[in-house]
Amino acid sequence: MVLSSRKKDKRVMMNIFQHYLATEFAEEYQEGRMTRRQALQMIISVTGSATIAQALLAACTPASEAMENPSSENTLPPSPAPGSTLPAQTPSPASAGSEPTSSFIPHGTVSPDDPSIQAGKIEFQSSDQASIQGYLARPRSSGTHAVVLVCHENRGLTPHIQDVVRRLAKAGYVALAVDLLSRAGGTPALETDQVPGILGNTPPDQFVDDFRSGWEFLASIPEADRHRVGMTGFCFGGGVTWRAATRFSELRAAVPFYGPHPPVEDVPGIQAAVLAIYGGNDSRINAGIPVIEEAMRRHGKIFEKIVFEGADHAFFNDTSPRYHAEAAAEAWRQMLRWFDRYLH
Repeated sequence: MVLSSRKKDKRVMMNIFQHYLATEFAEEYQEGRMTRRQALQMIISVTGSATIAQALLAACTPASEAMENPSSENTLPPSPAPGSTLPAQTPSPASAGSEPTSSFIPHGTVSPDDPSIQAGKIEFQSSDQASIQGYLARPRSSGTHAVVLVCHENRGLTPHIQDVVRRLAKAGYVALAVDLLSRAGGTPALETDQVPGILGNTPPDQFVDDFRSGWEFLASIPEADRHRVGMTGFCFGGGVTWRAATRFSELRAAVPFYGPHPPVEDVPGIQAAVLAIYGGNDSRINAGIPVIEEAMRRHGKIFEKIVFEGADHAFFNDTSPRYHAEAAAEAWRQMLRWFDRYLH
């Protein structure tokens, strides 16, 4: 998306998630997946400003004023771009040579009734005594298991995200997704179009606080080894994963999927080993890769990136028209490889 300097100037008036959500809706308009009226309404709900919304859309050159159905087909299967996995800090020989113990777990839907896991909705208290909803899944096998926190997209804690949580449990982790819409009644109580505005007007650090509260809640789960904790998230949730990594020192590993990057001044706070996953066609998010990559390298952080050429933003979501099965399956394998390396 080609944006004018006027659009860039408006960024100072928005927090990182407002900027991410607003530019996402501008991109949806530009690519013909939203009408101008719909995009205006959504951007105003996120920013509270008709002026910002009009400026963002004025900077766009839409493919068509009419709604278009995006194609879910790609002419070539995406694969990691040559040279796209670039460690900013070389892993130890032991970890570099290890094979993922969960590499045999297939990418795909896991039923809530799968006999190898236990899954369901839970509630816990936040640090400010709010009741927070979540979805927890864990293996039925004996012993303790590393923890993976999961952050949803800008649609809330959907059945797709619940399925991701179950997949992680199937792979041997205690997995918890936190519903960041809990203070508004929770995802099921809201209309889809209400969700981005609520998320955009929530203080960003509240997201991190709620995930920390979820992590602390896991002290009551005997199977959860909270000292081995990782996090992943998708789109908006990828940005929350990045932000959590800058503020949640207990995180050992983080795998953000195509989310907005944190400010470079926050990078020194990252203790987790970060594997960042991107779609090659996602120019809006990918424009920030050189800056975050250089900052991670400069501060000596463990960082790798994988760019799946031919894949779009949100390619992992198998309920989305932009889903790409080949890229999603390989991204899943690479995520498990990362968690196997840094959580075991």
